[in-house]
Amino acid sequence: MSQGCDLSVLEELTSNAKQIQDDVLNKILKANANTEYLSRFLEGSSDKELFKKNVPVVSYEDVKPYIDRVANGEPSDIISGEPITTFNRSSGTSSGNQKIYPANNIYFENQLFGYALSSAVMSKHVDGYKQGKAMVFSFTHRISTTLCGLPVAPALTSFIKSKQYSSMAKKCTSPYEIVLCPDPKQSKYCQLLCGLVQRNEVVRVGATFPSVLVRVINFLEKYWKELASNIRSGTVSDWITDLSCRDSVSTILGEPNAELADLIEHECGGQKSWQGIITRLWPKTKYIETIVTGTMSQHIPALDYYSNKLPLVSKVYASSEAFFGMNVNPLSKPQHVSYTFLPNMSYFEFVEVDDDGGTTGEIVDLVNVKLGSYYELLVTNFSGLHRCRVGDVLQVTGFYNNTPQFRFVRRKNTVLCVDVEPTTEEDISKALARATVVLESSDLILTGFTCFGDISTVPGHYVFYVELKATVNSGTTVLQLDNKVLVDYCCVVEESMSSLYRRLRVKDGPIGPLELRVVQQGTFDSLMEFFVARGSSISQYKTPMCINSAEALKVLEDKVLARFFSDKSPPI
Repeated sequence: MSQGCDLSVLEELTSNAKQIQDDVLNKILKANANTEYLSRFLEGSSDKELFKKNVPVVSYEDVKPYIDRVANGEPSDIISGEPITTFNRSSGTSSGNQKIYPANNIYFENQLFGYALSSAVMSKHVDGYKQGKAMVFSFTHRISTTLCGLPVAPALTSFIKSKQYSSMAKKCTSPYEIVLCPDPKQSKYCQLLCGLVQRNEVVRVGATFPSVLVRVINFLEKYWKELASNIRSGTVSDWITDLSCRDSVSTILGEPNAELADLIEHECGGQKSWQGIITRLWPKTKYIETIVTGTMSQHIPALDYYSNKLPLVSKVYASSEAFFGMNVNPLSKPQHVSYTFLPNMSYFEFVEVDDDGGTTGEIVDLVNVKLGSYYELLVTNFSGLHRCRVGDVLQVTGFYNNTPQFRFVRRKNTVLCVDVEPTTEEDISKALARATVVLESSDLILTGFTCFGDISTVPGHYVFYVELKATVNSGTTVLQLDNKVLVDYCCVVEESMSSLYRRLRVKDGPIGPLELRVVQQGTFDSLMEFFVARGSSISQYKTPMCINSAEALKVLEDKVLARFFSDKSPPI
């Protein structure tokens, strides 16, 4: 099959999903059947039915001892017939613990193929997609090594530093050297500077996750005067000491440009608000490219505010384990985003999930899922994972030719519970979305959110930490907090929770009133820095929906401005 990246390939893949999936599994089993891990179950066979009968469904913890052995210097063929070349480190913000996943050249080739195919889809839906440049904020993390000398890095860092990435980098406003800068502050500043100088060429703005993009806008609010000064003088600030950054950005900066500096000062400092700042500074921007499904949906109001409601495009669905699928209707509303799985990437299976969040035990192939049903995803890849739980719950929303399309629903595990109520990411995301209207009525937007279940009180209760921003410039940096508005916000959040939560939240019941703690602006920057200092990647950083770490909670607690409580029980 051709590995080109025009839309005919998408048609070929999705029309022949069953055969391609069988071929992928056969290829994986032939390569891996004699590995120490699989030979226990298959005795060298590559038979699909024997695989399904004998190879168990596992979690990461089940295979971790084998991964650790390879990382510590034993041969790759313990788990993979294809040599392991690197380890992808997860961010740890979803599960609370960082994990390392084996990867090889096939993993990076699949990533490149998936992104190239998604770009072909974008060309179909967005006029002039290929004519301009992308201002996509990407950051790399320092690479460590295992005892055997193999590199360990976040998946995005590994991909950016791979040979497969170079062709993608040519279409971006930031030179490759700036993205590789190990100092995130210098890199962020220089990426903004390059993007401003090339403002009339930018047709799309983005970052892997919206929390990163919101943080970049906040950074711009602090540094726009200095950026304008650099453009006016044609010189880079002295504190940019990374030589690769200085040389690269100086080439793009060129001669002094007073006209552009004046424009930046007018748009950033001479207007009553920062609404639409993206379209004002980068007027040819056609859409915002970032993942806004699942827990990332909490950032939609902020992105709508900064971009004047440009389309928010969630292009692909991928993880440290594999590339899963892509959005073939990229301009659809965030709540309608579904991902069409690419059957050539890995072998995919699905365990049906019941209404209570438990799995039924029945495992089905990619082409045998049922419309409307919910499933937990299993992956068998080319790097040594076999029938491994990814931890994502998906819903089948339709089919593209013979290939199913899935909506990302949530991570599998319950996020909050202070009694017997299983509150999920999806429950919280829906509640935040409903309560947004309360903030908007008072010219506020949510720019940061996380929560935890406080059982130190009796009864236990939910605590929501929020960072808010005024949408209108009042001439002061002090945020005006209206008690009635924020108590109403608490009440609307509770009214939007599950029926079980509401039944337990009755007067003198086992769940106490929801508490809202408003934190200082910049607090969620500090939270990100806390996780990055412990090994998370800036580009892959996702603000945790729920926090259990006492140290991380202290970062938030130290910056609490005010506390508000729901003042009535929600209707049952």
